[in-house]
Amino acid sequence: MSEDRLRAGAENLLRNCGGLSAGDHLLIVQEEAGHGYYSDDLAAEIAGCAKTMGVETDLRTAPFDPIGSTLPASIQSAMATADRTLFLSRCGDQIRFSEEMRRTRPIVAYVLDTEMLASAFGRAHYDGFVEIKERLYSLLANAREIGVTCPLGTNFSGPGAAFPDKRISDVAITRFPMSVFAPVPAAGFSGVIVQDGFLVGTGSRFYQPYGCHLDSPIEIHFKDTVLEGFEGAPEDVRRAMAHFHNVGKRFGLNPMTVHSWHAGIHPGCFYTRPAAENFERWSGSAFGNPRLLHFHTCGNTAPGEISLNVLDPTIEVDGVKIWDAGVFHVSRVPGGAEILERYPCIRAVFENPEKQVGQGPTGRLSGV
Repeated sequence: MSEDRLRAGAENLLRNCGGLSAGDHLLIVQEEAGHGYYSDDLAAEIAGCAKTMGVETDLRTAPFDPIGSTLPASIQSAMATADRTLFLSRCGDQIRFSEEMRRTRPIVAYVLDTEMLASAFGRAHYDGFVEIKERLYSLLANAREIGVTCPLGTNFSGPGAAFPDKRISDVAITRFPMSVFAPVPAAGFSGVIVQDGFLVGTGSRFYQPYGCHLDSPIEIHFKDTVLEGFEGAPEDVRRAMAHFHNVGKRFGLNPMTVHSWHAGIHPGCFYTRPAAENFERWSGSAFGNPRLLHFHTCGNTAPGEISLNVLDPTIEVDGVKIWDAGVFHVSRVPGGAEILERYPCIRAVFENPEKQVGQGPTGRLSGV
């Protein structure tokens, strides 16, 4: 990793995503050292770049609460006086659907270490991916029919995405990098999701066990916002159903609910280790690669508590394969080709997509 690339990634975060310039005040909230989620040197590298830009930086450490969704009063007070707050902490992800946080304009980093920040994932121009997201929003909202399949047998479909009438950001935080489109409400969709390898949490609350191993793929049938049934090897079905009911009971949720789904849009996103080595870290970063689509289930509000993950989806919108076996063809999105022309750094990412998204030795998602 070169210093130039690391600085380019940090500037993309601070300037293009954060809108920061000389004289501004940045608050960085990090986890306590040793948690192993974010690398311990990431905050210092970003703060160092901010200093060279003339951005005043305040670095705070917040205790990590696995179940918490509120921030310490001292952190909230510091956020209120900063121009932007950058979370290098899972507590930022936990508040991503909290409307009261929106006014403080927080940013949550999905680059977990300096390698990711210096990679094409961190360096590809933030604004271009925001444009891609907006173009997808329009395409999906105006679609007549959307169908999704995968090599293992996932097959569901529905009408155009019924996004909320009021056009606001789908989350109260700013994601960096921008790597998913707004979740498509499950209402109106029906079919089957083939779940391979494991069930896993959503980054909302970090309970144990966070992942539930599956020996073989199971079919999860759903209609609208209801999970209707599980089919597969009896032990896998028993284990999956027990996991859903246990998590639902723990948090007072209806476990047989499905809220929404979306897929990754950033081919620069990568995860080089098998997901099962660290489910928490995998579920909080790999989802941005187009090879992955995930559902928010076990709860009737986003993001739910259990994520269902589909590897290599094909997403067909009104007969056009926008995703084809995990490859996102942005040029098939109206206006997408023009975005690639204006941002050569983004075009280069699409021409050389990352393939590693946490697969096990067999090339499939694995819970062991």
